[in-house]
Amino acid sequence: MSLGTILLIILVLLLIGAIPARGRFGVAPMGIVGTILLIVVILMLLGRI
Repeated sequence: MSLGTILLIILVLLLIGAIPARGRFGVAPMGIVGTILLIVVILMLLGRI
């Protein structure tokens, strides 16, 4: 497995864990991890990772 694949798997697990179970957190954790995941996917597609 390459570093990019491992990083992508970890970020997907973080994204699943960031789904708000309670209303007090709102969508902030999901948005932050989602943005990081999007950046990593774009970098993987460009071949930078």
